Amino acid sequence: MNGVAAIILAAGRGTRFGEEPKLLASIGGKPLVRRVAEAAAVSAADPVIVVTGHHSEDVAAALQGLPVAIVHNARYADGLSTSVKAGFSALPPEAEAALVLLGDMPSVTAELIDGLVSAWHDRGKPAAIVPIFEGQRGNPVLIARALEPLIHRLSGDAGAGPVLRGREDVVEWPTSDPAVVQDIDTREELARLRS
Repeated sequence: MNGVAAIILAAGRGTRFGEEPKLLASIGGKPLVRRVAEAAAVSAADPVIVVTGHHSEDVAAALQGLPVAIVHNARYADGLSTSVKAGFSALPPEAEAALVLLGDMPSVTAELIDGLVSAWHDRGKPAAIVPIFEGQRGNPVLIARALEPLIHRLSGDAGAGPVLRGREDVVEWPTSDPAVVQDIDTREELARLRS
């Protein structure tokens, strides 16, 4: 184990997407969340923890056969922060950091994940590594375990952004991979990615 676990956030309601559960919508015959989990499963990150909430049984079924640990967040309706906290609470003791992935970013690859993990080690294990594409901060974000107490103070629909904002020990990692800014919120975005 290299000290970095993966946490896939797959609990949200995806209200802008419509009635169909967003994470179960498919690209290339695979649900969005499975594409993310498959990339994480063959990456350097270990273990892979998937935080479920809305449609938890269906999401878990979509991940069947993958080497992932499912953690159910009963408080998912209280916002994204509850899922980030649930993921950190499920980390094994030996995990020094967590790579936080969004379940609706199906273009993220194992190579991208491995690049972030390597960057974290190469740069002396900073508080966080944030990918940057054409000047825009993206996801996934690698967060050191040392920030866990601050993560547990988050509330509402915020991710880790408020914890990382303004810190000098957050390292930006430039990448030419647009996957870090491609999440699916609407059916139109899904159609664009499919084409």
